[in-house]
Amino acid sequence: MAPATQTSAFPNLGGHSFMRLTTFRKSGEPVPTPVWFAESDGRLYVTTLSNSGKVKRLSHTSRVVVEPCTAKGSVLGPSSEGSARILSPSEAEAADAALTRKYGFQKRAFDLSQSFRRAPRVYLEILPAAR
Repeated sequence: MAPATQTSAFPNLGGHSFMRLTTFRKSGEPVPTPVWFAESDGRLYVTTLSNSGKVKRLSHTSRVVVEPCTAKGSVLGPSSEGSARILSPSEAEAADAALTRKYGFQKRAFDLSQSFRRAPRVYLEILPAAR
């Protein structure tokens, strides 16, 4: 019997290191940002500073669009709609572990460089939009 394969909730992101995460202002204006991401159990995880624009925009709408991109944000493939939420500190461990598995040494170096920031980091969970 063949082993079960896990299908991605975001197949457009397969094999990519960066995604363009688009959040929306109250006016509806999109604001795209290239970010690292990791997928686990059909969820995407992203980390950002607690005082970032992404977090502020998510406070009024959970709607997001994700698409594969370069480190500078040039789109490399199709987009997917989703909804995002800020994880509680008790939920953040799974997100941190998924990002560390994917990025390894780079993630650990990033963690060290971010430890000097005044604002704490938070984790976002992104689920695919209901169809």
